[in-house]
Amino acid sequence: MSSPTNITETGIRIRPGGPADVPAVLDMLDGAVAWMNARGNTEQWGTTPYSQKPGGVERVQRYTTDNDPYIAELDGVPVGTLVIATGPNPQVTAIPTAEEPERYVRLLVSDRERAGLGIGAVLLEHAVEVTRQAGVDLLRVDCWAGGGGELVAFYERCGFTATHPFLAGTWPGMVLSRRVG
Repeated sequence: MSSPTNITETGIRIRPGGPADVPAVLDMLDGAVAWMNARGNTEQWGTTPYSQKPGGVERVQRYTTDNDPYIAELDGVPVGTLVIATGPNPQVTAIPTAEEPERYVRLLVSDRERAGLGIGAVLLEHAVEVTRQAGVDLLRVDCWAGGGGELVAFYERCGFTATHPFLAGTWPGMVLSRRVG
């Protein structure tokens, strides 16, 4: 959590996150599940609110203590979160290991009531800068590749290249990478 507070041209303020942000992150995750479900997507994250999933609260708590969490705010209100780690979740064995140092986006979610403001894109640009500042050239992320590939297309619009499709059980995923050096 070494990056200083940053205010973007859009008025979005990015600051380091921490354990006090767990309730806001859970609210955003719960809102994302409801938003996806309302659009017919029950496969990506299921139908149970994230805060009620077994291990969900603990996972978010670990994100804020074991990784580098960042919170996007508008007018002092959390509207997005980004979690960066030094690699993918080791429990997802279908993701190939990078052959060089990397930073990995473990979580990216924004408040769906503020969809369309570019919060996710701003957070990804912050991830690029954090990766560069760490002297690392590779930033990777994995995401849901089902539902017509809309999420993969979002990451591609943000400068990432699809590199490795994978299947985690029945969940179709895609690893994407971006060179930042």
